[in-house]
Amino acid sequence: MTLLLASLLTGCGGKSTSPPITGGPIPALVLTPVVSGLSNPVDLQFSNDGSGRMFIVQQAGSIRIFANGSLVPTPFLDITAKVNSGGEMGLLGLAFHPQFTQNHLFDVHYDRNVGGQIQSVIAEYHVSATDPNQADPASERILLTVNQPFGNHKGGQIAFGPDGFLYIGLGDGGSENDPQHNGQNLQTLLGKMLRIDVDHQSAGLQYAIPPSNPFAGGGGLPEIWAYGLRNPWRFSFERGGSRLFVGDVGQDSFEEIDILEAGKNYGWSVMEGMHCFNPSSGCDMTGLTLPIAEYPHPEGEAIMGGYVYKGAAISNLSGAYVFGDYISGTIWDLIESPPGTWTRSTLLSTGRHISSFGQDAAGELYVVDYSGSVLKLTPQ
Repeated sequence: MTLLLASLLTGCGGKSTSPPITGGPIPALVLTPVVSGLSNPVDLQFSNDGSGRMFIVQQAGSIRIFANGSLVPTPFLDITAKVNSGGEMGLLGLAFHPQFTQNHLFDVHYDRNVGGQIQSVIAEYHVSATDPNQADPASERILLTVNQPFGNHKGGQIAFGPDGFLYIGLGDGGSENDPQHNGQNLQTLLGKMLRIDVDHQSAGLQYAIPPSNPFAGGGGLPEIWAYGLRNPWRFSFERGGSRLFVGDVGQDSFEEIDILEAGKNYGWSVMEGMHCFNPSSGCDMTGLTLPIAEYPHPEGEAIMGGYVYKGAAISNLSGAYVFGDYISGTIWDLIESPPGTWTRSTLLSTGRHISSFGQDAAGELYVVDYSGSVLKLTPQ
């Protein structure tokens, strides 16, 4: 636990089109090794361009490709020289443009230090015109920078939603107890889920504000899509639906899973999970949206948001939300039955430092081990 999430200990809503859970026992599961020899991997994405390539984000600032059973020797992208890495900072997220097969564009989320000021950066890159396994490092177009007051709680995930817009998870800026009250402040981008249009530009910006953003007309910064988050490290859209599942890392006592919807307030730092935090009792819950589920410490102490399972290899798991914890290494599923009631069950105790999950084109799930490997979740 030398880097990344150890310091976390201190600290588009819509209707689902998921197939129903078919019932019956889920088979015993194992993690089948896929890739090893990595350096602090923190994210895993598939380009879904028919190539089957797996893109693995390494915290220090590079992206590796796993294809045809082996790692491509040269990194897809190496921006180590510009990335400020360590603790919870580094190259943290990757998202392929919905029209990647046509425009060859992708976006990354990384941290940098400019004159002593830590910044979160969202940038767009283009794949090399001569080699599909190489990005052009000179093609960087910085879309957004956000000044950070402390070295932790950076969020990290970025993802294109089914609406074609880019969603960006940003933590509350760090330290402990949200000292700047960023989670509830609609005049800062920290502690928020953002939504921007990367295909167009507004005056003075490298992106446009979707007109349907909840604060596009005022009342808050127009990029904000949802707020009251502590550290939304990993989130995902349900494939074939529109629900946005977020694992929001807690502070002292509880880890939480939220389904985010536009304009809603998810409570931090008034609440941690379903419990009052500031004040510790008798907090005003008016207008707050509670998580769909939580778990207490020490069952786990740093939630790793995952995916709704859409594969075929694991019977009776279809439609369940699968997630894990970095500290305990436990993997759980979360099943909704009846509607609005969520039940959590343990799938597997791994003993690994789970830093992220991945989902391939077939809907099968992968686990990223921060110690240097990627494994596939499979029946025993």
